[in-house]
Amino acid sequence: MKNDKNEQLVVVTGGSGYIAVNIIALLIKEGYPVRTTLRTMSRQDEVQSMLNQAGVRNVSNLQFVQTDLTKAEGWDEAIEGATYVIHVASPTPVTRPDADQEMIDMAVDGVKHVMNAAKKAGVKRVVLTSASGAVLAGHGKSHPQLFTEKGWSNLDSPTIDAYQRSKTIAEREAWKFVNENGIELSTILPVTVMGPILGKDFSHSQLVIKNMLEGKIEKHLKLSFDVVDVRDLSVLHILAMKSQEASGQRFLATSSENISFKRVAQILIDSLGNKASRVKTAEIPNAVAKAAAVGNPTLHMATSLLGGNMGL
Repeated sequence: MKNDKNEQLVVVTGGSGYIAVNIIALLIKEGYPVRTTLRTMSRQDEVQSMLNQAGVRNVSNLQFVQTDLTKAEGWDEAIEGATYVIHVASPTPVTRPDADQEMIDMAVDGVKHVMNAAKKAGVKRVVLTSASGAVLAGHGKSHPQLFTEKGWSNLDSPTIDAYQRSKTIAEREAWKFVNENGIELSTILPVTVMGPILGKDFSHSQLVIKNMLEGKIEKHLKLSFDVVDVRDLSVLHILAMKSQEASGQRFLATSSENISFKRVAQILIDSLGNKASRVKTAEIPNAVAKAAAVGNPTLHMATSLLGGNMGL
């Protein structure tokens, strides 16, 4: 195996995504050559611009290759010669297809294509970006007082959202592949991801802040949630890639305490002053929120967590 970082090619999937581009920036800064996949090659300049904003001035160590999560073609070539693969690409609540099953299939097919190609290429380890939704969802009021990496979301529950379902099934598929084929795997399960915005696109987490600042949220759910900084999350991915002890492990990526939407709004007001003049701090009763969530998948995913004390 190659010992020098500059000889250990790392493939990062979904290079135009918020988490992926932060991981790429850190890898390049650490001296790794990186190859990243894009669904549309026209986004190369955009990725390079985001990397510049993240402090990467020289992108000569970065390659781009076109792939599609829904198609097997191109993945062998994308991963050929790699020492590590960090598989981040997956549909999100913002980029998801309209149909729930299509979203699930895209996530699962992507994992299958990546794992198969990684095995063929003799990759040392795959690091998969899963989500806390693969642990937290579908438990209702009977959920455990403390969630850990040992748990899984309840796929039999009618309250589980398509995004949470896609992450759960996709991660299980990755572990199934490992058990049958012996490749090394570590999975990262981030909670709500926040941090500096690098491009024109907003993650589903950042859209909440944007909507608050634009006055589009009149009242907030009475819900506290856990947060992780995207820069810390990037470090965790690379540690999971390099650490011998990380093989075969799941890692929930979260801060030490959670925060309510109301508290987030108040922080914006306190920190930004007049720039946060349209931010509201009022809260909506749980019963009203749950009624409004009918037919709204994104709101339903959030309101399914109301009525209990969630902890990680």
